[in-house]
Amino acid sequence: MAICEITGKGKMYGHNVSFSQRKTRKVFKPNVSKRTLIINGQKVKCNISTSALRTLKKKGLVESPREVAAKKAKK
Repeated sequence: MAICEITGKGKMYGHNVSFSQRKTRKVFKPNVSKRTLIINGQKVKCNISTSALRTLKKKGLVESPREVAAKKAKK
């Protein structure tokens, strides 16, 4: 099931609305991806929504293993 482990964001319910205004049930799922994050120097695998991942990167709280490897290669 698609649930973000950090924000708790999960599926939402709504309607598909056609041109004739006929409504059918629909499930909206969050964009969740399985990522390996480095948190406090430890690698942690978690399901995280892409919006939460962007926010954490913006705040500088988390780095991906690719970013860490790129920093090591620069030095």
